[in-house]
Amino acid sequence: MKLLKIDFNEIQKAMEDVSRDAFDYFLDLETGEIKTISVDALEGAKSSLYKGDELIDESLLEAYDMPEWIEDEVEFAIRIFSEKQRYVRIPERGSQEVYALMKRFTEGIDELKPHDELSAALNSPSSFSEFKKALSNFPEHRKKWFALNAGAMKKTIAEWLESIGIKPEQAYH
Repeated sequence: MKLLKIDFNEIQKAMEDVSRDAFDYFLDLETGEIKTISVDALEGAKSSLYKGDELIDESLLEAYDMPEWIEDEVEFAIRIFSEKQRYVRIPERGSQEVYALMKRFTEGIDELKPHDELSAALNSPSSFSEFKKALSNFPEHRKKWFALNAGAMKKTIAEWLESIGIKPEQAYH
């Protein structure tokens, strides 16, 4: 196991961005930094580097003309694909895991009004956003939810890090 300084809060933010429609997130296995990159830059780099699943000749990249403002980001995206041993994509948090945690949290609430509102939110088609909206009506439960969620995320992150051979330095998270 490699010992690495890890910012659990940054990994949590990355894992909780489940849509990944604008940005994606990578852990730098040398520095422990979380790298954020636009999905557009990743797609541009991938299409520049690969033809199908095969890596193209890197000398062809010299001719690739890109706007200066995006050059650094595309160069980083190219490094992600060419240094696969260094950068690991941070996975999204599983929606089933979050839903089960929200359900368990709601079932533990004895007060009728918050329990019923949160239960109704969980049974709606957009349960995640409705749950957050319902929680905003109950600040004391909202605070408890964030504490429970942070604890669950810490465990999820630790398990993921272990699965990729990383042991976080204890003092940093």
